[in-house]
Parts: sequence; structure tokens; C-alpha cells
Amino acid sequence: MIQILFICAFLALLYIKSVSVILAVIFILFAVDFKKFIKRSKRVIYSVFLFNLGVSLGYILMAYFKHFSPWHYIIYINLKVFMMTYFVFWFFEKVNIVKFFSFSKDFSYLLTMTLSQIYSYQKTFRDFRDAFRARVVSLREKEKDFISNTFMFFFKKAYKDSKERALAMRARGFFDE
Repeated sequence: MIQILFICAFLALLYIKSVSVILAVIFILFAVDFKKFIKRSKRVIYSVFLFNLGVSLGYILMAYFKHFSPWHYIIYINLKVFMMTYFVFWFFEKVNIVKFFSFSKDFSYLLTMTLSQIYSYQKTFRDFRDAFRARVVSLREKEKDFISNTFMFFFKKAYKDSKERALAMRARGFFDE
């Protein structure tokens, strides 16, 4: 039942076309979640910043060459992405995500794989960060190297892990043709 309510609410939010209605929904989310609104808003902004920046810059560039004002759409799309992401973060903090997807064996399996990978990567990153802080005296000088090396490590690890997971999923019938 909760899945149907979430999907209906999510679809209803997707169909909003007015900036003023989006602002009203954001205000309602603020009213419902006022204690954690700032903290959750920061999480939302951190998670969608690059996407929004890329879309916004691309649209501004296109608008410049086609000679039209992009600002209404830029405001609309950025507010909408913020609203949708905030709603999803808020909802899944209130609802147990594992129970939410328990209606499907395949979804449960995919969720378990995803969560285990997320937790594994988080722990590895914390270990890297703690080791870096413990061994380096001047953090600012070495931070750029740490970030690039850590990024490359996780990129290679994700590539290797994705191959292994694809084989495991194929063995369980996920890619039946």
C-alpha cells in the first residue's frame, strides 16, 4: 500500500508545471519537515549539484545561440529537481527501504547488492580518509593527490565490481534473452 502511495505522490509531483506550485510544495515539505529541512536541503543540493549545473549551463548555452531567455526554465527545472529529490530523501528516511521493496524478490536482491556496495565503499572511503589524516602533516598540500588517487581507486573498483555483479546477475537469470 505504501508503495502505491509513494508512486502516486511521486507521479503527482512530476506533473507539476508551475514554478509557484513547486514553491508551494517545497514550502509544504518545509512545514512537514521543519526540524531537518536545512540539513536535508544541503544533502539534496550536494547530490544534485553537478547534474543541475550541467543541465543549466547546457540550456543557457543553447539559449544564447538560439537567442531566447532561459531563466524561467532554469528556475523551473532546478526547483523541480530539488523538490523531487527532497521528497525522495524525506520519504525514504520515514520508510524502511528494504521493506518498501520486499514485494519483489528481484528488487530485494538488487537493493541488497546495491546497499552492500554502498556500505562497503563508504567504509573503504572512511578508512582511506582516516589513514590520510593520520599520516599526512600538511593536509592541504597533499589533498589534491589524495582526492585523485581515491577517485581512481573507486573508479577501477566500481568497474571491476560491476563486471562481477553482472556475472552474478546473469547467473541468477536477470539478463535472460
